[in-house]
Amino acid sequence: MTKAVLRVVQAGPLCSVQDGGRAGYLRFGVPASGAMDRAALALANHAAGNAPAAPAIEVSLAGLTVEVEQGPLTIALAGGGFLAEVGTARHGSWQRLTLQTGDRLTLRRGPWGMWCALAFAGRLVAKEWLGSAATHALSGFGGGAIVAGQRLTVENPRLLPDAAIPCPVWARPRAEVAVVIGPQDRFFGADRLDLLLGATFRLTDAYDRMGVRLRGPSLAPQSALGIPSEPVLRGAIQVAGDGVPAVLLADHQTTGGYPKIATIIASELDAFAQIRPHAPVAFRAVLPDQAVALSRLRASAMARLLER
Repeated sequence: MTKAVLRVVQAGPLCSVQDGGRAGYLRFGVPASGAMDRAALALANHAAGNAPAAPAIEVSLAGLTVEVEQGPLTIALAGGGFLAEVGTARHGSWQRLTLQTGDRLTLRRGPWGMWCALAFAGRLVAKEWLGSAATHALSGFGGGAIVAGQRLTVENPRLLPDAAIPCPVWARPRAEVAVVIGPQDRFFGADRLDLLLGATFRLTDAYDRMGVRLRGPSLAPQSALGIPSEPVLRGAIQVAGDGVPAVLLADHQTTGGYPKIATIIASELDAFAQIRPHAPVAFRAVLPDQAVALSRLRASAMARLLER
């Protein structure tokens, strides 16, 4: 068996090993975790010749620098519009590159996006928990956070030609995302629903892999927050008693007692995850059957990309 080894020189907060997520354990109180931008993970892995949900490194806005101690190996980058530097050469993300022994790769925030998937052509050695290498940030279970001084091992590295990875237009963050109203919109007055769909909100710095709080007009519910805790989903927009909405993300808790005024539809969650703090976002309502149709369209588009 051959292997490649990379030393982590610098890693920003929230850089971690992620895969397609830990499915099937929400009912036991175990968050699914997985990539914040699942399409980016799949496309980076596809470009690297891996299965779409294979483990990769998720890089946050604070960036990552690794040095190849034993190579060569091919990498693939997809997700936010990050900058990739190898020596004096500069590239954008959405690229497949081959690194030689001694090369130093630095990923920095670029013109857009929050998260970048760094996939390796080969098998990234990563610790699994409950059958998945996805890192749950609060507990550290799974493949784990990426820290300076750490060694990353890629088994059976493959060499592939350098190439651009097509970036679909729907991969970029957008100023408006689609939601399905509810499931607990009955706790909100009509004026609150009008505000949700008519006002512009901004993401705040209260942002981690569990969720992000929004800044905008108050959406305070009408009645007391006495509802029992119940299962919650990625993309749910829950509203606390102070009227501040928060969107649940990859590491979200499995139950919650705050009313959910709306839910971002699945096909737009990846693009939402690429919106940076302080950027604006607005919501438009679609019906449940429209959400299903949009998700099917996105799944078809992904399937075509993964067939190339």
